[in-house]
Amino acid sequence: MSAKKSSALLIVGHGSTVNPDSSAPTLTHASEIRRRGIFADVACCFWKEEPSLRDALLFFRDPAIHDVYVVPNFISEGYFTRTVIPRELELTGPATKRANGQTWKYCEPTGNHRGMTELLLQRARAVAPDISAAETTLLIVGHGTSLNDNSAVAAKRQAEMIRARGEYAAVLNVYMEEPPLVSDWRALTQTRNVVVVPFFVSDGLHSHEDIPVMLGINSASHPPSANPHQLQGRSLFYSTAIGTEPKFADVIIEQAEAFDPQRREPDSAS
Repeated sequence: MSAKKSSALLIVGHGSTVNPDSSAPTLTHASEIRRRGIFADVACCFWKEEPSLRDALLFFRDPAIHDVYVVPNFISEGYFTRTVIPRELELTGPATKRANGQTWKYCEPTGNHRGMTELLLQRARAVAPDISAAETTLLIVGHGTSLNDNSAVAAKRQAEMIRARGEYAAVLNVYMEEPPLVSDWRALTQTRNVVVVPFFVSDGLHSHEDIPVMLGINSASHPPSANPHQLQGRSLFYSTAIGTEPKFADVIIEQAEAFDPQRREPDSAS
């Protein structure tokens, strides 16, 4: 991506009031992007941590900054990306003109990135490099909720695209709070190898504690990363959350870069 010296980048995360590690990947990616010197400024804000989304309205006071690219570091497009973030950041649409002359550009969430499928596959291969995919079931784990149907869409879409490649014996989207449940993995799978990739932004309570418990991993004696886990005659391989992948910094940059071409006006001379 070419340098945008008159632009800033705002990465929006969920954060957590009970687990400070929830914001760690977002902060790490921001630090990496800042190091590359692409933007005049790079900042983060969170729904459940400081600095808050409302705090972000006071960022980027440099008069040389004309555009602010807002990238939600969220896996799914739902209540937070469609309602909470626009409300808290006072966004009126894809592009919002501020009183100070800045234009805030609301980009698509990281989970919508075109390269997400390949990142999930890379993570699956990395966590279980020596097994045959033809003898393996891949589980893409999302949160899922009866309160918001969009919560499950991202994991389902990725599972469908990976399944179409025909590399694994089976590819399933499973969830914490709606069927098919990750806790039913034994009944849902038939292969001797099962690879589990949490489709989450961070290794917070869900991916680090809740999902391992649902899988039957005894974290006290065997940390989730101590692969493989031998459970009822199966070999279970558990990955860290996809959002901890270092390449997510590129995903964030490319989501910002994709905003302008999508909205470029047709050349009237053509």
